[in-house]
Amino acid sequence: MIVLIRHGRTDWTDLRLHTGRKDMPLNEEGRSEARKAAFKLEGFSFQTILSSPLARARETAEICGFGQRLVTDNDLMEWNYGDYEGLTVEQIREKEPAWSPWTHGYPGGETHEEVADRARRVLERVQNEPGPVAIFAHGHLLRTLTACYLGLPPVFAAQLMLQTGCISVLDREFDLPAIRRWNR
Repeated sequence: MIVLIRHGRTDWTDLRLHTGRKDMPLNEEGRSEARKAAFKLEGFSFQTILSSPLARARETAEICGFGQRLVTDNDLMEWNYGDYEGLTVEQIREKEPAWSPWTHGYPGGETHEEVADRARRVLERVQNEPGPVAIFAHGHLLRTLTACYLGLPPVFAAQLMLQTGCISVLDREFDLPAIRRWNR
C-alpha cells in the first residue's frame, strides 16, 4: 500500500502560479491542511516515509508527525517548470494558446516523460517494502506516479485532479493496481 500526501497550500498555490523547484514554505492555510492530513493518517503504521526535499512537502510531513523518520528523495521533487516557473496557465497560454503540461512540457524544464521516469524509479524502490509507504510530494508528480502505478500512459495524470493537503491510497485489488482512496 502506498499513501500519497500532497503538501499543503503555499502563497504561490493561492495565486495559481506554477511552483516547481522554487522552495516555498506552507502558508497558514497549508499548515492547517497538514494538521487535517495528520488526523487522516492516524491508524496507518508506515514502514517507509519518503518526501520530496522541497520545504512544502517536508513541512507537511513534519506537521503530520513524521519528521524524525523522513527520508528525502530527489525523484519526488515537483516537475521542473523551467521558463514557466512562477507563471499562471493564462500567462503561458498568451504565448502558446494550445499549451498543456501533459503534451507540451516546459521549455528549459522537464518533459512529462522525464517526470514519469522519476515516478517509475520511486515505484521500483518501494514495490517490495513490507508495509505501507507514505509519500509526501507534489500535485503533478503524484498524479504522474499514480498513472504509472496503474500501468496507464503517464498522460492519464491529466485526468486525476489532486487537491492540496489531501491523502490518496494506492493498493492492489485481485492482484491488480488500484486506487483505494483519492483526494481525502
